[in-house]
Amino acid sequence: MDLSGVVWRKSSRSGGNNECVEVARTRQWAGLRDSKAPHAGALIFGDTGFATFIHVLKSGRLDC
Repeated sequence: MDLSGVVWRKSSRSGGNNECVEVARTRQWAGLRDSKAPHAGALIFGDTGFATFIHVLKSGRLDC
């Protein structure tokens, strides 16, 4: 998938210590990537998958 024309923004939850997550949204999908390594790839979700992923994150089920 070519992501070169996609507009990425830093998450409002990213801290000030350069450990940032960037988010991109289109009509078909949502993506997440590491701002320190944008060329390393991105996680791409369909709208339903992204909503589920965010719900699981907010629930704390992925906390270590």
